[in-house]
Amino acid sequence: MKQRKSFLLACLAMMMGILLCACKPSDAKLQKEVNDKLATAAPGVIAEVKGGVATLSGEVMDEAAKTTAEDAAKGVKGVKSVTNNVMVTPPAPPPPPVVINPDDLVRNSVDSSLKAAGITGVTATVANGEVTLTGSIPKADLKKVMQAANESKPKKVVNKLTLQ
Repeated sequence: MKQRKSFLLACLAMMMGILLCACKPSDAKLQKEVNDKLATAAPGVIAEVKGGVATLSGEVMDEAAKTTAEDAAKGVKGVKSVTNNVMVTPPAPPPPPVVINPDDLVRNSVDSSLKAAGITGVTATVANGEVTLTGSIPKADLKKVMQAANESKPKKVVNKLTLQ
């Protein structure tokens, strides 16, 4: 009787083990579930699951997004642990603001640049940061005149020059 009881207990233990193993989700199923959750919680992050361990990879903008991705993966039933290899790459800094010089400075700069280049016959007027070029010049000098006007950092250059 005692032998029969231990045999039944052994059989029961074996059946419980088989049932527990059969109920365990596969890595492929876990990986799909984790990636589905990550698609909404942390776009740009993907997971690979092996042996119930989810390994996260990808790039996010900040630490909060990295933590959100890890928490989402941990929240999937059947995931034993999470290895978070997500890289935090903050956005590039914004470009520096455009500098527009005051009208007097722009006018003096254009006039001195034209004089230094030996260009005559051009009048530069400046209003609200916009340079208006008038006069008559040889076509070969147009590039030099426009460069001189743009180097003074105006808001805009209006070309009303007549080419010879």
